[in-house]
Amino acid sequence: MAYNWDEKPELNITPLVDVMLVLLAIMMVIAPNMIYEEKINLPQSSKTKSLSKIPPVHITIDKDKNLKVNKDNYQLNAFLDNFFLYSRKLDLKATVLISADKSLDYGVVMSVLAAVKQAGFTEVSLATNG
Repeated sequence: MAYNWDEKPELNITPLVDVMLVLLAIMMVIAPNMIYEEKINLPQSSKTKSLSKIPPVHITIDKDKNLKVNKDNYQLNAFLDNFFLYSRKLDLKATVLISADKSLDYGVVMSVLAAVKQAGFTEVSLATNG
């Protein structure tokens, strides 16, 4: 047998590309459906303590300086002492929402805010329209 050294062998890579494209398509379809799950042992919590929603405290001041805390009416000049006594029945972690008429003096709203802070509330919000 005589070999002709001038002929170069040709490499046909078409079947290789076809197989790789099929494998790629299979992986693209299967990969999103694969879920890796690791087992984790979580610590137990106390079952006696349950989270409860603390009702917020709504303070409303109208343009005539009439104060209303939730559904109770108060006078502005005695609000500091009365709210301090009223707050003893409330949870101090509750959110206080102050709604005041925009025609009121800034000092009136600030005195109510100071009374709320002196009573021990830390989460106080001023309501706005819009």
